[in-house]
Amino acid sequence: MSVKDRVIAIIAEQAVLEPSDVTMESTLEDLGIDSLGLVESIFAIEEEFDISVPFNANEPEQSDFDISSVATIVAGIEKLISEQTA
Repeated sequence: MSVKDRVIAIIAEQAVLEPSDVTMESTLEDLGIDSLGLVESIFAIEEEFDISVPFNANEPEQSDFDISSVATIVAGIEKLISEQTA
């Protein structure tokens, strides 16, 4: 599975949706993911890819990690993975 597919699967699981219901344009809000679901999604992504996501749950708007849509989350994860392997 690609990074994109794995991230979508994690987000879909948190939103209690099918992966096919999650689009790259979806926002977490669109998918019904609240702040707790967001934190759980970030933890699941960190575990899945063995990375550390620079995200502060207490101040999400102050974070360097863009969570504005599924596409930006996927792009951010791909960047973190490439930095880790570099």
